Amino acid sequence: MSESALVFQCWFAFRFFPPYCLFFFGNSVIFQLNAEKSPFQRTYATQIKRCGEMARRLRFFKEQMKKAGLSPSTRSTTGNDIDLDNMEVKLGELEAELLEINANNEHLQRTYSELLEYKLVLQKAGEFFNSAQSSAAAQQRQFERQHSIEKSIDSPLLLEQEMTTDPSKHVKLGFVSGLVPREKSMTFERILFRATRGNVFLKQAVVNDRVVDPVSGDKVEKNVFIIFYSGERAKNKILKICEAFGANRYPFTDDLGKQFQMITEVSGKLSELKITIDAGLLHRSSLLQTIGHQHELWNLLVKKEKSIYHTLNMLSIDVTKMCLVAEGWCPVYASNQIQNALQRASFDSSSQVGAIFQVLQTKESPPTYFRTNKFTSAFQEIVDAYGVAKYQEANPGVYTIVTFPFLFAVMFGDWGHGICLLLATLYFIIRERKFSSQKLGDIVEMTFGGRYVIMMMALFSIYTGLIYNEFFSVPFELFGPSAYGCRDQSCSDATTVGLSKVRGTYPFGVDPKWHGSRSELPFLNSLKMKMSILLGVAQMNLGIILSYFNAKFFGDNLNIWYQFVPQIIFLNSLFGYLSLLIIVKWCTGSQADLYHVMIYMFLSPTDNLGENQLFFGQKFLQILLLLSALVAVPWMLFPKPYLLKKQHEERHQGQSYVLLHGGDDPLEEDHHQSLHGHEEFEFTEVFVHQLIHTIEFVLGAVSNTASYLRLWALSLAHSELSSVFYDKILLLAWGFNNVIILIFGIIVFICATVGVLLVMETLSAFLHALRLHWVEFQNKFYEGAGYKFYPFSFALLSEEDE
Repeated sequence: MSESALVFQCWFAFRFFPPYCLFFFGNSVIFQLNAEKSPFQRTYATQIKRCGEMARRLRFFKEQMKKAGLSPSTRSTTGNDIDLDNMEVKLGELEAELLEINANNEHLQRTYSELLEYKLVLQKAGEFFNSAQSSAAAQQRQFERQHSIEKSIDSPLLLEQEMTTDPSKHVKLGFVSGLVPREKSMTFERILFRATRGNVFLKQAVVNDRVVDPVSGDKVEKNVFIIFYSGERAKNKILKICEAFGANRYPFTDDLGKQFQMITEVSGKLSELKITIDAGLLHRSSLLQTIGHQHELWNLLVKKEKSIYHTLNMLSIDVTKMCLVAEGWCPVYASNQIQNALQRASFDSSSQVGAIFQVLQTKESPPTYFRTNKFTSAFQEIVDAYGVAKYQEANPGVYTIVTFPFLFAVMFGDWGHGICLLLATLYFIIRERKFSSQKLGDIVEMTFGGRYVIMMMALFSIYTGLIYNEFFSVPFELFGPSAYGCRDQSCSDATTVGLSKVRGTYPFGVDPKWHGSRSELPFLNSLKMKMSILLGVAQMNLGIILSYFNAKFFGDNLNIWYQFVPQIIFLNSLFGYLSLLIIVKWCTGSQADLYHVMIYMFLSPTDNLGENQLFFGQKFLQILLLLSALVAVPWMLFPKPYLLKKQHEERHQGQSYVLLHGGDDPLEEDHHQSLHGHEEFEFTEVFVHQLIHTIEFVLGAVSNTASYLRLWALSLAHSELSSVFYDKILLLAWGFNNVIILIFGIIVFICATVGVLLVMETLSAFLHALRLHWVEFQNKFYEGAGYKFYPFSFALLSEEDE
């Protein structure tokens, strides 16, 4: 059962703050008493806004540290007595300083990138002019030697026209130089040609290394270009095209002396900027390291403060008495501790208004709270995934601690595989302190969270594996020699000739010879199948018994007499009797056919049993049980709807006692109206509802019992897969008498065992055990219509919580 809970009302002064409110909130679930107000109209909206602003600054610091390759210090820091106001001022100063450093650094980096590009333009464009002038000088000397103008000489930069025409008619060409992204260079050239109709001359040079773009800050592959043009109109077109393609333009001169002087000046400025930038980055890194030492502490304090104010905003304000009013749920055991904390808070804060704690009466269903530890929490989560128990409802998690790993082990029974599973789990358990402080992946985190469940599954698998006598599908004579031996000298192995019993029964588990004898193997499967039925009937009976305790606790006598009793009679009249026959057959060694007994129990209940009779009086008992099962069905169906109708009529005729209600409590008033309202009793609806429940139980008793045969089916599948891997991989590789083939076979055997049996089969058996608990067991008694008790806790704060 869950912890007892009570609803309380508490009055305390405005000066009630940590650490006492932490204890108060941490043992209770506070109601929202300001739902009619928007978040901006509540009392502590200003404080929450301050905390949100500080959290934004801390996120900004974290982003800056991440960009700089730093991480917040995880070492324990002291200073929990930091004043929040001083911390707010300090965070603002640090943010302003960091923003200023970033702005200056960004400006310097952009200037540095521009100067670096300018230097590249000076170098590459200077190479263009040097090459052109050298070529022009050589052609001029050749032209003078030939004294002829009949032959055309290629002259760069329109040299031939300048030499053959009148100098007074020479056209002065302008040029534009800069850098353009290499991926846009071809398109850039085509657009220039089309826009100017070919009246430009473009020259490009590839920059070997990537260049940091001054605008975007990204490293980009670029080309240096120089464009010669004639006329202002062409110049305007070229400038617009450069701007459209993101080409950065830089001034250039054709004077070689000035070019050298400009390169020298730019190189000097680059050196100075580099020193300045490095100094700024060093200062920024030092500042971020200082922030990193305190970042986790600041972040924790801000989260705590914000979460406390958020909870305080759920409280109501009594303006006349200048105090806060809180309402909520708390466990009964914590009520005295809460009152002591309130008294200490009133004394330490010198409050003129003492804290008042009083218990309220309510008809609301309390939250459900189960105290768990690191061992039981995973089992409780398995149950809660189906549904949270109602307040004071029987908790299936208590039984799940044993039944869940045991049913898993019935399907996974192999003590070799169980040992492998146990070793893997022990690794997580031994290093749980390390793993609990790390951020794991989804699959690893899920495995780590269920480490104790897997440990129990492994231990039970070792136990059932010893009973099945299977170690990677191989039987061993662990507890003594086999009880069976060969009948004659021709018996060379256990798979060709039948065996005879030569000594006492094998002391524990399945006899190892049963795994090899073809005549005995069906008996082993029959053993597992009948055992599955016994386990299923036992667990379903447990579920019905728990439904009795639930009904007894909630005072529901109708369910006790008209649900529990006929259900237990129906289930055990059929499947309980089948379980009895299985046990009697095992004890007596009878050869009776149980299938025949159960079928003719319905078809011909008065016929003689003959050789299928297991005990005296079996025929009379079968008739009695069959009649009991037939009576149990209408017993579940008819009485309850009529009794509910009778109770409803007596209530409205004043023949039943009801509570007197005052007009002060709206909850009681609503309940009073619901009791005395003029609502008609829908007998048809109630009857149909009861009919559905009856049919569901009757059919479910059959289908649920058959569903437990999955224990036998998966156990058989696991055993057969293990045998196939052992015979067809390991033994087959051993038979080749080749070391390489043997090593390869061992590797394949290990991979198949781990991948199929230890991973896939584990998951399959886990899911089937989960289904047997959720459907076949819990549907007998468990509604799961409650809600969890979630008190205030810093541990529940998400890392991304703002």
